[in-house]
Amino acid sequence: MKKDVLENASMHFEHEQWKGELAFWKDELKFFNSKLSELVSRWTNKDVLAQLEHYQNEFILHGGVIQDLQETIDKHETRIAGQSKTGEDALDVHLTKEHVAFRNKIETQRHIYSELKKEFFRFLEKYM
Repeated sequence: MKKDVLENASMHFEHEQWKGELAFWKDELKFFNSKLSELVSRWTNKDVLAQLEHYQNEFILHGGVIQDLQETIDKHETRIAGQSKTGEDALDVHLTKEHVAFRNKIETQRHIYSELKKEFFRFLEKYM
């Protein structure tokens, strides 16, 4: 059975990809929040306003998740940099396990966020 080996350079590359994706999500949340502001000024219906509040809360929560994910990436990068400075080529098994677990977390969050966006776009189609 072949096992993939994660080298520091590979983990760093994946971190950079994730950081770009998280930055994009952050920008999207700004856009979504501006749409919420537009809708709040248009609608007085309590059901619509309740849905707007729901999305506002979801976007706040997702913003917090983005922040947490960015901080985790930064911590991993610091550990990789520290290992590189010491000239260690040895594989940090703990860091590798954390990286794989984090990859799964990113994939899960990607799915959750995608579903939220689909739901929000359907909402916008209905009330914009």
